[in-house]
Amino acid sequence: MDNKIIGSNLRRIREARGLTQSRVADLAGISRIAYRNIESGTSTPKVSTLQNISNGIGIKLQDLLVPVSTLSNVRFRASKKMRSRDNILTEVARWLEDFNYLENLLDDHSKYHFRSLAEELALVPHGPDRAKVAAERVREEMGLTKKEPIRDIAGILEFNGIKVYPIVLVSEGFFGLSVSEHEKGPAIIVNAWDRISVERWIFSAAHELGHLLLHLDSYDVDNNTEDSDEEVEANIFASYFLMPESAFVSEWDETYGLPFVARILKVKRIFQVSYKTVLYRLSDKMGPSIWGKFQTAYKLKTGKTLRLMDEPEALPPDKFQQSPEVLRSQEPDSLSSSHFVEDRLYKLVRNAIEKEEITMSRGAEILRLDLEDMRNIVSFWV
Repeated sequence: MDNKIIGSNLRRIREARGLTQSRVADLAGISRIAYRNIESGTSTPKVSTLQNISNGIGIKLQDLLVPVSTLSNVRFRASKKMRSRDNILTEVARWLEDFNYLENLLDDHSKYHFRSLAEELALVPHGPDRAKVAAERVREEMGLTKKEPIRDIAGILEFNGIKVYPIVLVSEGFFGLSVSEHEKGPAIIVNAWDRISVERWIFSAAHELGHLLLHLDSYDVDNNTEDSDEEVEANIFASYFLMPESAFVSEWDETYGLPFVARILKVKRIFQVSYKTVLYRLSDKMGPSIWGKFQTAYKLKTGKTLRLMDEPEALPPDKFQQSPEVLRSQEPDSLSSSHFVEDRLYKLVRNAIEKEEITMSRGAEILRLDLEDMRNIVSFWV
């Protein structure tokens, strides 16, 4: 065992969970001094002691023994400082290692299709026009028609060589991150916490795709400060990627005879976006008064008041203890999680298990599943 690795992992995990050394020592049934010496790497702990620590803080023993993988070509911004940032980066690095390991093992790689486009866009002046052009061009390269909604964003990203990881993190300040092609990627990671609307998952994936195409020079793990101009550009890209202008105008015109709220919700459902994304697009044409008009009409129809928040919306801290259904009701007529499903890693795991390249337990580890859940999945393979 490497005492320095164990100590580094312990400190990272402890700080991410907001625990003091004394608290972890109590959970493990050891003295604070004994725990301090383990975390500092000055003493060699017994395996039984490490197991007690792992059980106390709810992690696997392996999490303490494995060296921390690092990423550098990452774009990771959050609206507030996060204690769990290092933990997220470590988990993403391990996930990417597993993903690439399986691709190499099976000689099954998915080609990244947008390298040339990103290099071309880097020469275009930044701004809204560049974001709109990028959205149009990437849709063309994906083989989508100008009026075709994106029904399966995770699937289409994976088909075009971008790895997708719906990680679950209880946080009001983190929606997603991306890893560049130059470091085991490209990859898009989306916070799929069940108290964030699925529409927001989809928008986050499109937003991160915008960064991969438009902001390659900002992929630096040491930079965690949001650039407002880049965020706006990525938001515009996501809006026009998910709702191409000609398709949006056509679908909006088709709903001409419907009540206003019904028009918004029908267009939202067609493109699988948040009602805010629809209103933002309309506000460009009709002015900001469209927001108040929708709020008034929605309250008359449902008796509820929707929050006027900038896109992207962060969940209010006082709502965290409510059920997912209550929180998702802030997104009217919301989608289900079945609208955001990545499946390439599952396919690789199945192929590797069936070819006896890996064990079922290794497959469970790669998919971040309990062995019993993995057995249930395997039992229903057809």
